[in-house]
Amino acid sequence: MSLSPWIEIDARALKHNLGVVRRQAPGAKIMAVIKANAYGHGVLVAASALEDADSFAVARVDEGLALRAAGVDKPLLVLAGAHDADELRAAAAAGLELVVHHAFQIALLKETALAAPVAVWLKVDTGMNRLGVAPAEATGLLQELKELTCVAAIRGCLTHLANADDLGDDFTRVQLRRFREAVAHAGLPLSMANSAGILGWPESHGDWVRPGIMLYGASPFAAPLEALDPVMSFHARLISVKKVRGGEAVGYGGTWTAPQDMLLGVVAAGYADGYPREMPSGTPVQVNGHSVPLVGRVSMDTLMVDLREQPQARPGDPVLLWGRGLPAETIAAAAGTIPYTLFCGIGGRVRREVTG
Repeated sequence: MSLSPWIEIDARALKHNLGVVRRQAPGAKIMAVIKANAYGHGVLVAASALEDADSFAVARVDEGLALRAAGVDKPLLVLAGAHDADELRAAAAAGLELVVHHAFQIALLKETALAAPVAVWLKVDTGMNRLGVAPAEATGLLQELKELTCVAAIRGCLTHLANADDLGDDFTRVQLRRFREAVAHAGLPLSMANSAGILGWPESHGDWVRPGIMLYGASPFAAPLEALDPVMSFHARLISVKKVRGGEAVGYGGTWTAPQDMLLGVVAAGYADGYPREMPSGTPVQVNGHSVPLVGRVSMDTLMVDLREQPQARPGDPVLLWGRGLPAETIAAAAGTIPYTLFCGIGGRVRREVTG
C-alpha cells in the first residue's frame, strides 16, 4: 500500500455537471473550458468525459495543438489567440479557432502566409480590462476581419464578465449592455457567460456559454452548490500516530500548542503536493470519514491533525483533504483563496486515479 497522496477524478461527475450547464442554459451552445490541464483535472480525461459539449476552449495555442495531437477533433477555441507567425501558422494548420483581442493580431493575419484559412472570434473588453478590443473599435475591426481572405469565418463575438460571482454587483449588467451595444449590428453569435453568468445571470447566456469551474464541481460563488458534483477528491493517508503532551508546540514556528495530552496524526501530504501552507489550524480534514482539525503549520511533505475525536486511528488510515463530503469551497475559504487555485496547484508527484 502506497502512503503517497493521490487525487481521484470522477469522470461521471464531469458528465453530470455538463448536464447542469445544459439545464441552466438550454438555449445556448456550450464551449467547455478545459484550459490549464482542465483546471488541474487532466485535459484528456476532461475532453473525453465532456465529449457532448459543442466545442472546447483552451488558453494557449500549444494547449490546442496538444489536444489535436491526442486525436481531439472537436471545434477548439484558443482564448488568447496567436501572438506570432509560428503560432498562427500552427494553429491554422491544426484547425484551431482563434480569439482576436488586439489590432496587432489582425496585422499578423495580414502579414502571415497560411496553408489554410483560420476561423476567428472577436473579443471585446467591456470592463475586465484584461484582453479585448475597445467597444468603439469592434465594428471597424470586424469589417477588417471580413475582408481578409485568410479568415475562413468570424464565428462570433465574446466578452468576459469580471464580477459575475457577486450577484449584488450591477457591473455585470453594465458589461452586458456595453457588449450588446458594441456588436448590435454584427449579426454574429454572442458569448458572454462564464460559470457565474450561467448560474446567476440568465440574461448573459446568449448564443454560447463558456463554463469552466462549474464543470469541475465547484461553485463560482462563495458557497457550494448541491446541483454540482465534485470531480476531484484529494486523498492521503496517516503515516504516524503519536502522543504529545499538553503545552507542547507542534510544527514549524510553534504556531499551535497542544491544550492537553493527546494523539496527533501525521498525514503524508503537504504543500509540495498542493495542500496550501497558508491553511490555518482548525481547517477540517477527514480521517476515516470523520472530521478532525488541522493543527500547526503545513510542511512540504506532511500536515498534522488533532486525533482526540479519532483515538482509534492508525498509520495507513485514509484521509480526505477535499472532495466529495468535504467541499473544495470550504477548504479554499479557510486558506483565503478559491477552488481554482487548489485544483491547479496539485503537485506533480501526486498520482491520479480516474473513476466513472
